[in-house]
Amino acid sequence: MAILTVNAGSSSLKFSIYPTQQGSVLPSILSGSFEGLEPGGKTELRYTYEGVQHAEYFEDVDQDPFIAALMHLKELLLEIKGLPPIRAVSHRIVHGGSEFFQPVVSTDAILEKLWAMSALAPLHQPHSLDGVKAFSQVFPGIPQVLCFDTAFHKTMSPLETSLALPKEITDQGVRRYGFHGISYQYIIGELLESSSRSRDRVLMAHLGNGASLCAAIDGKSIATTMGFSALDGLMMGTRSGSLDAGVLMYLVERGYTHDQLQDLLYRKSGLLGVSTISADMRKLKSDPNPLAKEAIELFIYKIMREGGAMIACLGGLDLISFSGGIGEHDPDLRSSVCKKFEWLGIELDEALNQAATKELTLKISTPQSAVEVWVVPTDEGVMTAQEALNLLHF
Repeated sequence: MAILTVNAGSSSLKFSIYPTQQGSVLPSILSGSFEGLEPGGKTELRYTYEGVQHAEYFEDVDQDPFIAALMHLKELLLEIKGLPPIRAVSHRIVHGGSEFFQPVVSTDAILEKLWAMSALAPLHQPHSLDGVKAFSQVFPGIPQVLCFDTAFHKTMSPLETSLALPKEITDQGVRRYGFHGISYQYIIGELLESSSRSRDRVLMAHLGNGASLCAAIDGKSIATTMGFSALDGLMMGTRSGSLDAGVLMYLVERGYTHDQLQDLLYRKSGLLGVSTISADMRKLKSDPNPLAKEAIELFIYKIMREGGAMIACLGGLDLISFSGGIGEHDPDLRSSVCKKFEWLGIELDEALNQAATKELTLKISTPQSAVEVWVVPTDEGVMTAQEALNLLHF
């Protein structure tokens, strides 16, 4: 049997198939993505099977592009001989609110509750839920399992989740939730298998287009930089991170609408906004424009500033890990961040740091370092597959 994991975006869909055996998820045997899922557009399907990469294109004339993509996916799964049967589809859902802290099998009643939370994650929640609906239509009779990015942070204390707002507002669910939880759940699992310090004071850095930090003790989240929304905390690819609310009032007074503010904070800020060039760290590192350097330096500074707060919540630090597209692939950034925390006794092994690859969980600190430093390639897909398997007891 196998679990199909999916992550739906506004115009894209990522998927992987994980075989299962005796209650465990095995490495993915097929993975890929659809890009360009827009009405009237040309959709690109890229996938890898048995180490071979494939690409094809198709146009949708009379069908919803998302439904058309899933029909192509269904045909592909039938064409490839030897694939184990799909017993469940597991979805990453960004926001579970104050109610959903464990994976659940999708029902109409649950989806209705999750739709009501769309304002809490406007760039992610609607597309994820559209994906659940589409998969239910194209793969009828197969359980749709929902895994929540907020669930890992359920162990945070009321002090960490509370906002200093009137009770009539916080009673509506306005509080700090935290995100990237599926990634952090995978990362801490890898660390628990790899390091004797992983149950002590751990700081996990998920650094990509979306970026956050999570402080954990005994493998449980006690604090994180993202809060009520995925805008809080670190500067990101196109998101602002923490921002004085007075800035928003200033912009409203000058005529900014809700939609303009949303576009500004989610799509036009962060590395892109500061550099005016790109949200891609690789492009910024190769660009001689001083604004590119400024954006990178600010990104690192924000990690130091927010990281200091997380370390204070922990009462010290025993281990720091790097994950995500930037955290896994950029040794120079890892080195720069570690230098900001040299006062903690961090000592990086630069040869190991440069040699770290996205396939391998690796300690990159020296034996003398007071704080262990790890690179942990995250895998949200295998985590959601395992959650689905645990829930359905196949």
